[in-house]
Parts: sequence; structure tokens; C-alpha cells
Amino acid sequence: MPDVVFPLDSTKKFTEQKYLGHNRWHPDIPTEVTVRPGDSFRVHCREWFDGAIHNDDSADDVRDAPLSTVHVLSGPIRVEGARPGDLLIVDILDVGPIPQEDSGPLAGQGWGYTGIFATQNGGGFLTEQFPDAYKVIWDFRGQRATSRHIPGVSFTGIVHPGLMGTAPSAELLARWNRREGDLIATDPDRVPPLALPPLPQDAILGRLDAGEFDRVAGEAARTAPPRENGGNQDIKNLTKGSRVFYPVFVDGAKLSMGDLHFSQGDGEITFCGAIEMGGFMDLHVDVISGGMETYGVGENAIFMPGNVDPRYERWLAFSGTSVTLDDRQHYLDSHLSYQRACLHAIDYLTTFGYSREQAYMILGAAPIEGRLSGVVDIPNSCSTVYIPTAIFDFDVAPSASGPTRVDPGTGVPKSSF
Repeated sequence: MPDVVFPLDSTKKFTEQKYLGHNRWHPDIPTEVTVRPGDSFRVHCREWFDGAIHNDDSADDVRDAPLSTVHVLSGPIRVEGARPGDLLIVDILDVGPIPQEDSGPLAGQGWGYTGIFATQNGGGFLTEQFPDAYKVIWDFRGQRATSRHIPGVSFTGIVHPGLMGTAPSAELLARWNRREGDLIATDPDRVPPLALPPLPQDAILGRLDAGEFDRVAGEAARTAPPRENGGNQDIKNLTKGSRVFYPVFVDGAKLSMGDLHFSQGDGEITFCGAIEMGGFMDLHVDVISGGMETYGVGENAIFMPGNVDPRYERWLAFSGTSVTLDDRQHYLDSHLSYQRACLHAIDYLTTFGYSREQAYMILGAAPIEGRLSGVVDIPNSCSTVYIPTAIFDFDVAPSASGPTRVDPGTGVPKSSF
């Protein structure tokens, strides 16, 4: 096992740790540890809400989840010799949940969760159709996930970090704040908001000097969206064996990571849509001097995915086009067409006895694949959602006999819990 350079104690809150991470992006957040090019090392990560979500049957904690506190990130980690304009090579050697034998009370001890955020607390991809909070607990056994809240479903986890990236430069941070502020100004009272501006409340900025805290907290970017530095990309294929090339904007790169997922469907469509967990990452780093210019990597990471994804042979696919539910035509709107494909899949799964919320959670947590299948045939884009049929304990393919709705006592779909 590589040396642990950023250890965390799962019995303590994030702010009580020996090494203090952060939950905002800013170039002035100080580094906690230093590694060298060629080093391999282990980093511990907390689940993104630092234990605010509990292993129970109530969704009140998801309804009231403190979005101002996320994401709790491990880092920044300084990579010796990295300079602006370089490419930072990050190899994901291993990634997994906190061992089940760990007795800490926080998420990650053999379980994780998926949730629907209420519209008033951030919403999700389908917030107009699913405005209320909902929660599903998943139990881990080896590489497989099952849930008492969604019977009849089990699958191999595609374990990955939802969030990893380098620190922005002061100039890049100012660009983020300007353009996102301009977007918010177009509809400042929208619920959920169009973007999340800097918020000093609940900001964690490592061991920043007290005299600098107010200034940095007022400038620092929230971690919710993906940006040029990588960030919260939620790419399910960044698994063990992946290699990521991150642009470097500040001396030392200041690499941070967190928001680990046991599994996720493409798009993480419920927002809290992956199986959230605490865990560890084993990483190897190296640097390509001047790599951004050499390889034409402007300001966005590129990556080579690992090859540990489960291999499914049969899929059931659903398509959607850029037409709203009330029959209004949009022009090549791939976001809308993916929403419609997801809604078609949800409607289909309810015919087997699942509630619409359960079906929505399956799409968020299970290893579904989303694809842009057509983006040129005006006026409709076409998006598709592929569901692996093997994740179900019963046949979900259409047949002349109709869908099987089984007695809840058999451990396969039931309409509610």
C-alpha cells in the first residue's frame, strides 16, 4: 500500500482532522502536503456532505442537506516542480470505499446513498417532475451494491472520484466569477438558481491565515460545477487504471480530490445521483513540462479511462428528442432530449412495480450509459439511455405476456417503501 499522505479519521468531522482540506476553489488556499513527480501515494476522502446523510429510511436529511458545506476535498497537494502551463499526469492506481471494519459513524463503512434533492435545495436533472426529496441506501458486498429500498436490483460498482482537479489561477477564478455572475443576473430569483456565486458562509479554506480569510472566502468559487481545472466532472469512467492530464495554472498545481462514488449512471441525473461514499484513492503523479502548449490542451483536462468497468452483454435502450412534455419543439437541444430519454426509461420501469422515484434512482446510481445519438438532423437532437438488463433479478425486456409484477415478499420490485 502506498504511504498515506493525507490521512483522515472517520470518527472525526472534516474540520477536526490533522490535515485540513477545503470546500472552495481559490489559488491562495495553502497546500497541506507535498509530493514529487514519480511518487505514488494514498489519499483519504470524506463523502461530500461530511456525514450529514444517515443510514436510515428517512429523506429528511437529504431534504435539509447543507449545500453550503460541499464538497469537502482532500488537498491541496503540492506537486514539486509543477508550473503554470504544464500538464499534471494523475494515474488512479486504486480507489475504493472506507473498509467495512472501520467503526466510524460516517458514510463509507460498507454503505453509501443516493438522493433526490428537493427543488428548493438545488433540485436535479428532472426537478420539475421530481420536486421532493427522496433517499436510497445502498449496501456494499465486495464490488456489488444492493439496496433495501430498491429490491430486485444489484450491480457491480464502477468506483470513481466525482471530483478531482487543480487550483485555478487568480485570472481564471475571476473569469469563473464574472461569467457565472452574468448568468445569474439574467434570472436572479430562479429556484433552483442558475449558478452558485461565492459564499463565505461555511467556507473551509485549509489553514489559511486569518487575516486573509474574509477576502479569499468572498472570492473563492463553489465546487459544484465542472470547470477548466477538472473539478466536479462526475465522469463514471475515471476508474482504477485511468490516467488524467490536468492543466496546471499555479505553482505546485495544488491537486485536490473527493466526492467518491461507488457507482453512477451517466449524467448523475438526480444531482445527488451517484452512490455517495467515503473512501481512499491511490495515485501516481508526474509532470509534462509545457504540456499545455505542446499538446494543444487549452484549459480542460483530458483522460484515458481505465478498463475495469463491468462488461454487460445486453442492454435495453430508450430514446428521446428535443420536444418538451407539453409538445413544444426546441432546436437541437441535447439536454432536453436526454431528459426525455430518461423520462421514457422511468415510465417503462414503473410498469414492473417500481415507483417513479425508485426508477429515477436506478438511473442515477446504476451503470447506465447515456449517448448523444444524433445532433445534426434539425430540429431534433436524439439522445439515448442504455440500461444493462443484467442488473435486474427478472426479465425487463418487453414480451407478449406483459411485464411481471411480483409480490413484494419475493424481494423483487414493489411500488413503494
